[in-house]
Amino acid sequence: MKAAPNLTRALVLETPVTAPDGAGGFVTQWHALGTVWAEIRAGAGRERFASLGPLGEVRLRILVRGAPHGTDRRPRPDQRFTEGARVFRILAVAEADAQGRYLICTAQEELPA
Repeated sequence: MKAAPNLTRALVLETPVTAPDGAGGFVTQWHALGTVWAEIRAGAGRERFASLGPLGEVRLRILVRGAPHGTDRRPRPDQRFTEGARVFRILAVAEADAQGRYLICTAQEELPA
């Protein structure tokens, strides 16, 4: 990583919590873990065919400050970021530099149905 990222976007890191729905199943609720400052970059895009025709997808690279494994501050692939009404599902997390100062979170924006 040559230049320090421009961490100017406040994103809320959320984790899923399952609770009984009263009918024998479960419902997923999202619990906020805290706010992280991030930089969002567009990644590779692709087109795939869905039931209603072609659908475009763009993967995002979200850079955040590094955090040790196992802490609540370190994003995981089962979590998501939110920014207002926007939701970014985390697909993968990797160190951006050898010192672990920053993390790259590959994410997919979830669009409302």
